[in-house]
Amino acid sequence: MPVRLIVGAQWGDEGKGKIVDLLSDDADYVVRYQGGPNAGHTVVVNGETTILHLIPSGILHPNVRCVIGNGVVINLEVFFRELDKLAEKNISWQGRMRVSERAHLILPAHRAMEEAEEKGPGAVGTTLRGIGPAYRDKMARIGVTIGEFLHRNRFLEALERQRTWRERTVPVLPKKAVDPESVEAELAPFRERIASMVGDTGLELYRAAREGKRILLEGAQGTMLDVDHGTYPYVTSSSATAGGGATGSGLPPRFINEVMGVTKAYTTRVGLGPFPTEMLGTEGAALRDQGAEYGVTTGRPRRCGWLDGLALRHAARVNGLDKLAVTKLDVLSGWPMLKIATAYKVSGCDLVTEFPGRMDLLERAEPLYEEFPGWTENISNARAWNDLPETARNYLKRVQEIADVPIGLVSVGSARDQTIAL
Repeated sequence: MPVRLIVGAQWGDEGKGKIVDLLSDDADYVVRYQGGPNAGHTVVVNGETTILHLIPSGILHPNVRCVIGNGVVINLEVFFRELDKLAEKNISWQGRMRVSERAHLILPAHRAMEEAEEKGPGAVGTTLRGIGPAYRDKMARIGVTIGEFLHRNRFLEALERQRTWRERTVPVLPKKAVDPESVEAELAPFRERIASMVGDTGLELYRAAREGKRILLEGAQGTMLDVDHGTYPYVTSSSATAGGGATGSGLPPRFINEVMGVTKAYTTRVGLGPFPTEMLGTEGAALRDQGAEYGVTTGRPRRCGWLDGLALRHAARVNGLDKLAVTKLDVLSGWPMLKIATAYKVSGCDLVTEFPGRMDLLERAEPLYEEFPGWTENISNARAWNDLPETARNYLKRVQEIADVPIGLVSVGSARDQTIAL
């Protein structure tokens, strides 16, 4: 039962889309198991860039069945817009796109709620896509599933149940966002289009795994944004760690036999929240420009910093990482000195060597760095370990030691073939 899981080992944006696309060449199924259109996975093949928000990154491989699992929240408009764009590129998806009947819908009210909540004090820097409110409704047992949506009367009943709750708790929302008939009119055109894709994907994947099919589970966001193990409350609303792979796909945990964590050679973060290794001023701006660090979902500039070894080791532990994929190593070319944080100095505390769960400690954390000589060579054409400069190899060896996880892949550019397999 070969099931491999790909998970972000930082605050998202690690390059998971490229890694999933690369490994999809050896997969029968690729499964998104959590998140929603707040994710943005970029795949570059033969100079053509494809950005995916909901569709699994294996879609460019014609023999791969792609599944949106029960742990995902779906905006139907975004979903079909992506499928239509794929069709415009002559990428055929018919007959190989599957959607869990248990996945929840993102509704107009969810987007309206999030826009209201993110104004003023208490904002956490979300993507304003309605993700958090959709997951909140799911946990409050008033959410609406794709399976319910397929049956008009059942859908209207679910919306009426939700409206009753909304009027009692959030009375300021626009009427159009909560009126069942208005929401039905907006979403009805998608019903027939999605019907043939919907089913019990958990059962399908279980049977496929039992038959020896190769399954790749694709995580969104990253470990440090996980609702349980991230920098709470500045996190996403789903389980972005490896544990979410089982609950969000319907596969038994024991079926997952390899977990690969994806980390940049440095660190980035979008939105609010503590970021101990953040590089401010001209230095941070230079790294942002060199790495083209702007969100593919929101366009927001990413906060950039040196690699945080404590965060990486935390990700390795909570995910049980078997291997690392290190991306964007090429971005560090030309930097005379590189740094990796290996401890924090926090006022009033002993030396901190493991990533803390308390935000007050993180907010006061001063990183202590190990320094490494950089390299000037352009490494984008490297295809083997020995093609890399010795200083780059030494840097990667130290990353491996700090994480206590072997490196399996190194990315030296955005294209599929700009990869070194170890």
